Amino acid sequence: MRTNHRFLTETLLTILLTLVLLPLSVVLEAQEESPSHSFTVVDGQFSLDGKPFQILSGEMHYPRIPREYWRDRFRMAKAMGLNTVTTYVFWNVHEPESGKYDFSGNNDVAEFIREAQQEGLYVVLRPGPYICAEWEFGGYPAWLLKDHSMVIRSGDPLYTAAVDRWIGRLGRELAPLQIGNGGPILLVQVENEYGSFGEDHVYMEHLRQSLLDSGFTASQLYTADGPEVLKKGSLPELPAAINFGASDAHAAEESFLTLKQFRPEGPFFNSEFWAGWFDHWGGPHAYTDTAKQSANLRWMLSQGYSVSLYMFHGGTSFGWMNGANSDGKDYEPDVTSYDYDAALDESGRPTSKYFDFREILRHASGKTPPPVPATAPAISVPEFKLTEAVSLWDTLPAPIHSEEPLSMEDLDQAYGYILYRTKLVGPVQGELALDELHDYAQVFLNRKLAGTLDRRLGQNRLLLDLKEPAAELDILVENTGRINFTIALRGERK
Repeated sequence: MRTNHRFLTETLLTILLTLVLLPLSVVLEAQEESPSHSFTVVDGQFSLDGKPFQILSGEMHYPRIPREYWRDRFRMAKAMGLNTVTTYVFWNVHEPESGKYDFSGNNDVAEFIREAQQEGLYVVLRPGPYICAEWEFGGYPAWLLKDHSMVIRSGDPLYTAAVDRWIGRLGRELAPLQIGNGGPILLVQVENEYGSFGEDHVYMEHLRQSLLDSGFTASQLYTADGPEVLKKGSLPELPAAINFGASDAHAAEESFLTLKQFRPEGPFFNSEFWAGWFDHWGGPHAYTDTAKQSANLRWMLSQGYSVSLYMFHGGTSFGWMNGANSDGKDYEPDVTSYDYDAALDESGRPTSKYFDFREILRHASGKTPPPVPATAPAISVPEFKLTEAVSLWDTLPAPIHSEEPLSMEDLDQAYGYILYRTKLVGPVQGELALDELHDYAQVFLNRKLAGTLDRRLGQNRLLLDLKEPAAELDILVENTGRINFTIALRGERK
């Protein structure tokens, strides 16, 4: 009997394909059957699946927490009595170069959100594109500044085109994780505290539409502003949340009174309750008033209002990611630590504030939260010596020649240092003036340090005394953090 090898091969392939495709179809079917939920506003209250829902949230940011600790921080949130976490999305870490995206490792925001859901938490998403957050350039990628004609955070078509591309790409990652698709995302913020920056409602409407075009659900969008600028930053068709701190024991009552006058129909949501504060270089660490914070939190919960603690856990602005404050004159760079005097300290350990808030949340909900997880001990690092060094002068790249100084952004450099070099003819004595130093300069003559200039201290002039007939002048400039707040950020080239 002759064997039909082709028939047997095709039969075996059919069997193998069936075996492979069967479990895949089961997985796809299971995904399609994953439970979806509804989150809306009903009679001035947030409603989850038709029942009133009080958001009890705490903010924490995935780039500021090593990925290995995400679940630990979520469990700490649950153990304090929270049911939700809030996070910004950090455009500059995801699109470091125009059109090149990174959602891997610590930038895997979708995984951060999935793990929150797995730990029993909902999510409030704040995708920006501007986020403030004491983060470098308010979360904007530095390459936006290369085009000197672009007007950041405005209706300028050059800017909105870049934003629309980014939001469209982000939608592919996160729109499937909304509550209506079976994910944990309850709310999505449009822009961020725009009322403190401007009053361009056409721009705000453009961003709302950009989110809708990218797959985000209309009924889950909201805006957030300080109580005094609600009208400037809100949109009439969206819920308006308010952000404030515990300036006194009655700050919450006064802030919500303003919100009720503006939007008497609700819902009532304190989307940033400043339960701490950040630190600047040269300043003391912020120690805020837990008693005032507790009094305000207790009152809000007793009214049934929703609240998100900013921050629940701050973590660390790793790398070059700290931002800076400026009113256009003074310049205050933020430190690397984002401890924020939060309920969980920078390394994730619960503070006395954590236990105070936990008791308030327990009393308000009538439910005992899960036990507080044990904190991993700090590691012990044996003493060691650094025995190797390399000179800056021996590691410089090939120079770029220019008749005038170019900024980092002009040269496609986002962070770090930039060295300016020229020749001087001497002998000569005079004042070196750097009218727009951004931000810290070390000045060298013939590779010897002649002095330093610090924008933070208002320094921009240095007396030089060159006695030799010629010298090489080097100015090594460090970017110590782009401004993340006020209109001054538009000219923040380094």
